[in-house]
Amino acid sequence: MPDTHGQASDQSGSPAPAAPGPGTPPRRLRPAQLLFEPQAAEPEPEHFFDLDSIEDPAELLRRSTELTLAFRAAAERATDFQAIAAAQLADTRRFDALSAAEIAVRADWTPDYAARMVEYGRTLQRQRSAEH
Repeated sequence: MPDTHGQASDQSGSPAPAAPGPGTPPRRLRPAQLLFEPQAAEPEPEHFFDLDSIEDPAELLRRSTELTLAFRAAAERATDFQAIAAAQLADTRRFDALSAAEIAVRADWTPDYAARMVEYGRTLQRQRSAEH
């Protein structure tokens, strides 16, 4: 019985080549020609935790307060880590111990603030070692 299905053809109407058989190298396809330039991705307007989309003032107050408290807690925790790092860098048992002035330069602090952070960090270290 003859094959009733037509042979596949490309856009020019020429018959498409048969699938490569075993041992035949695969035919390389050329990329399609672009007929247009893709649109550049436009930057989306900045949204601050979607607060700008909240219309209910009570909900806006609740959500912004929640974020304020979370950021405040994160900032306090980061400050504790800064103080511990400053205390570790100023530890005189280290061969490369830094002075408060050197720590101030690295952290963009005043030397007085760096000295206070070193002391605060030492206090935190003592508290941690007492807990363990």
